[in-house]
Amino acid sequence: MTTHPITDITIIGGGPTGLFGAFYAGMRGATAQIVDALPQLGGQLTALYPEKYIFDVAGFPQVLAKDLVKALAEQTARWNFPTHLNQRVTGLEDGTGADGKREFVLVTETDRFPTRSIVVAAGIGAFSPRRLPQSCAEGWYGRGIYDVVTDPDEYRGRRVVIIGGGDSAFDWGTQLVERARHVTLVHRSDRFRAHGATVAEFQAAVSAGRATLHTFHELADIRPADDGERFSHIVLKDIKAKSTREVEADVVLPMLGFVSDLGPLGDWGLTLDKDEIVVNSQMETGREGLWAAGDITTYPGKLKLIAAGFSEAAIAVNQAVHWIYPEKKVAPGHSSNLAIFGQKDD
Repeated sequence: MTTHPITDITIIGGGPTGLFGAFYAGMRGATAQIVDALPQLGGQLTALYPEKYIFDVAGFPQVLAKDLVKALAEQTARWNFPTHLNQRVTGLEDGTGADGKREFVLVTETDRFPTRSIVVAAGIGAFSPRRLPQSCAEGWYGRGIYDVVTDPDEYRGRRVVIIGGGDSAFDWGTQLVERARHVTLVHRSDRFRAHGATVAEFQAAVSAGRATLHTFHELADIRPADDGERFSHIVLKDIKAKSTREVEADVVLPMLGFVSDLGPLGDWGLTLDKDEIVVNSQMETGREGLWAAGDITTYPGKLKLIAAGFSEAAIAVNQAVHWIYPEKKVAPGHSSNLAIFGQKDD
């Protein structure tokens, strides 16, 4: 296993709360790193709705989710802190550093991350897309079946089949109609778990002939193209009539939701309530040296908003910095007066 250099604060989670927490740690003169199970920064914003507008982030009249992530990453990059992606946390060890001070070691499947404190900003926990249950799909993942859309322009001019009936399915359906050669949405029911306005927008595209909607259907088989490296058609089964139909397809996007899991965090001695970490007004978790912020936390009056996560990240980091370096004040002062930004220090 690779053991990384020790940092003052390790932030579990690379979503908006974690990214702002890392920036704030640098602002306080602490070292930090981000560890995340996903392959890209941004958490749910990147994995679920990168092309959707967000309207309730201060300072942005409206901002695409992916652009907010980009801005947060640029803000954090000021400190050149490391980010470690595709790292699923498996454990946490207590230890003592060479200076005799307490430290932790965050353990993943491949690496070890010594740290003086931890801020958990893991959103809904480590989450991964639900995979298609049909065995015929398994060998095509990464070769035509993709369960995360990172760049919608990759599907320009292609025949796209989306499987699912929730927000992600209809959101991507409406987004890709303008790019793809044709979009087909497949769902096992005629009841959808998506916003009515988005469903209506996609149904309008169906009426205009730019998309197709098959309800009460599911994937039955995949037909390889002549080269065997890609597929040209998929077979859909009508679960009512028990009949089948072939649909031309270059790409299949399963949008079946995500499976989330707190994983080993549930065994760390934290105070939990329904898979959420109970914190106090200092974002303390019930275990010394560990704080939490963002959607993974709960307390009276909790709001699950990005704006609230930013505040909680700042509170958690300030408390962690003071815990590591008691001579540092909890309150940082105004950033416009901080020497770390080249300003007059208060």
